[in-house]
Amino acid sequence: MEGENNTQISHFLLLGFSEDLELQSFLFLLFLSMYLVTVFGNLLIILASITDSHLHMPMYFFLSNLSFCDIFFTSTTVPKMLFNIQMHSKIITYEGCLAQMYFSVLFAGLGDILLTVMAYDRFVAICHPLHYTVIMNPCICTLLVLGSWFISALHSLLQSSAALQLSYCMHLEIPHFFCELNLMVQLACSDTFVNNILLYFASGLLGVAPLAGILVSYSKIVSSIRAISTAQGKYKAFSTCASHLSVVALFYCTSLGVYLTSAALHNTDSNATASVLYTLVTPMLNPFIYSLRNKEIKAALKTFFGNRAPPQPQMKGAAFGNPPKNMQTVIMVKTETFTQLQIWHSPPVSRIGHTNPGTPEFRIGTT
Repeated sequence: MEGENNTQISHFLLLGFSEDLELQSFLFLLFLSMYLVTVFGNLLIILASITDSHLHMPMYFFLSNLSFCDIFFTSTTVPKMLFNIQMHSKIITYEGCLAQMYFSVLFAGLGDILLTVMAYDRFVAICHPLHYTVIMNPCICTLLVLGSWFISALHSLLQSSAALQLSYCMHLEIPHFFCELNLMVQLACSDTFVNNILLYFASGLLGVAPLAGILVSYSKIVSSIRAISTAQGKYKAFSTCASHLSVVALFYCTSLGVYLTSAALHNTDSNATASVLYTLVTPMLNPFIYSLRNKEIKAALKTFFGNRAPPQPQMKGAAFGNPPKNMQTVIMVKTETFTQLQIWHSPPVSRIGHTNPGTPEFRIGTT
């Protein structure tokens, strides 16, 4: 049969999950609760990062962008899935399918790149703490986020433009709960050579390259942590990366699990179930990972709900305000582990080559 032009197609059918009515009611309540938790949790991270001045740092700026990305990534697919379950419908319009495909590719790629940017931020904070505020200045942080958006939007636009050229035959059933790019290419009855080339290129650009960047960053971080002499210093340095490392592991493990499942099993139900991991479970767990393991986030959330001042971080050495008379210079470099450089100068020199007794020494310490 000759393939119909894709402009004549009015809709697709999303097969979704089981057709059992009782099971669909359970799935509706399950996915609705997971979606609300995802939106509410990530929204709290964004509000805490904006309202609390203690979180006006590069790491939380990137984290709020990741939370924004997670909210819109889940909102691209889950509301339509909930609507179809509730209305016992499987129809999605052709335009709606293309829009869903474009935004799902956009926010999936954006989340991947943001995780790499956050890994670089942790690398600078631990390996170059004295230059952290210089390297990760507001201009650089903004450019990193805008660059992530630009790359993701360009990639999604290329994939969607190539999908627009595809033609489909009479088989318009999508064995999934949303219009996934790979499945849309497989359903086409026209030549998909260009689409497959773009898919392989995207796998290398947005899959392998960010992962390689994360691995390089953490290899440098591990080397720096091993050079710390005290166990307490090693623990504090590693604790600044624990939340991000957990999110990275969750993201790539679920993505790899979905890929291996689709490659090994040709069961559509298994593929759709596995896709729930990275489309819904991962964005839902990210706020919990960051809030439960991060004292500053927990303090900001308590302030947000309890309207009380968060505890000030205790710094060894001189307090903020007027310095003591015998101290001329104090340089503080604030990172999450509060690495600080303290330079103590002697009192006025009585004569060349001699100082008053009891002069403190030059010290570099990690608190």
